[in-house]
Amino acid sequence: MKKRRKTTTIIFVLSYLMILLIIVSCGSNTDEISDPVSSVIDAEETSGSEDMPDMTPIPTQPVETTTPQPIYPGPDIPLVPNDDIVEHIFFHEIIAYPEKAFDGDRFEKNYDDYMVTVSEFNAILESLHRNNYILVNMNDVWSEYTDDNGEQRMRRNTLMLPEGKKPLIISFDDINFYEYMTHDGFMEKLIIGEDGEIWAQGTDPNGERVISQELAAVPVLDRFIRENPDFSMYGVKGCIALTGYEGILGYRTQTDANNDTDETRLTRMREIARVSPVIERLKQTGWYFASHSYGHVSTGTISYYEVVADANRWMEEVGSLIGETRIFIYPYGSRLDGSDVYETGPAFRFYHDLGFRYFASVGYESYSRIKPDIGAIICDRISIDGIRLRGSRTQYLRFYDVIDVFDPLRPSQYGTQW
Repeated sequence: MKKRRKTTTIIFVLSYLMILLIIVSCGSNTDEISDPVSSVIDAEETSGSEDMPDMTPIPTQPVETTTPQPIYPGPDIPLVPNDDIVEHIFFHEIIAYPEKAFDGDRFEKNYDDYMVTVSEFNAILESLHRNNYILVNMNDVWSEYTDDNGEQRMRRNTLMLPEGKKPLIISFDDINFYEYMTHDGFMEKLIIGEDGEIWAQGTDPNGERVISQELAAVPVLDRFIRENPDFSMYGVKGCIALTGYEGILGYRTQTDANNDTDETRLTRMREIARVSPVIERLKQTGWYFASHSYGHVSTGTISYYEVVADANRWMEEVGSLIGETRIFIYPYGSRLDGSDVYETGPAFRFYHDLGFRYFASVGYESYSRIKPDIGAIICDRISIDGIRLRGSRTQYLRFYDVIDVFDPLRPSQYGTQW
């Protein structure tokens, strides 16, 4: 496995250098950028046709930010031991334009069930902050050690937090900007602005190209933490769980066995070159990544061989781009081998051998358990979505009051339980 990954990395690096040389020789120019966003928009708006290939100049490295990043807590704020339950909530990509997402088409109910709107997301962040939550990195909550028998095991760490703060993990599933969503009320991709920050690119309901930090989950949380640095422990943001079957972060980096031509391979390499600095910038600014499987597969119901094939493809096409991660977030909440709570099956052991240590499902409460027979953590996250917002008002008052956050632009026909 290590030899194959090393070979893949060498091929990727050589191909990446080759494509950069080609672009430089063609005279790509990124010097004349007049607005505070990536030159992505400039190149596409002057292409003359939406059918033309994407000729966006490829940055060779992330732009240095011109905005000072506040760091909290500073040396003047004392820290105290905290062994509280670490709450873990998660979102999907947020709805930028409710009028497009809730337009009565066949996707409307899916969006209503599993997504929140921009206004809801902002209101929830405000409520979490008022309730003294602070973001921590999932990798800091537990650590691996060697026991007296020489076996690798996991243990819960005592967090050191400012007094009165409550630890919180936020994760985001499917930040891939799937094609069916991008013209249906959602943004299309993440880009780097000239200011060094992450922006989102998309199309508004009138068909006009939009670049914004207010219409997608990642830049909204970035901005919120810039404005409220005490919502984050040392600048930690959230965990981004990625599939790979339609690329990542809005870039079509996936392979296609049915269309493996020189042109499609070149297009894929260009997309990889474009997304690489975005990945690096996200990691520099407190974001971290997880696997969500390659094909968004139900890992608890498919065969062992299908699990292995899907995991290997994710490692080759996504893991090779984002770098090492120890977090696996189950699609549909479907635990490996059907149940990882009371048994450790072959599929779970396979993922463990790949280096994964945190295995997150979905539940009604923030549950976690240290597996006694292998070095791993299994846990549940709480989904924050339309189903929860339409449900009981009192269940998640520690996070938010649904009456204060519910978006009136949601379809009225689906009702509420409050």
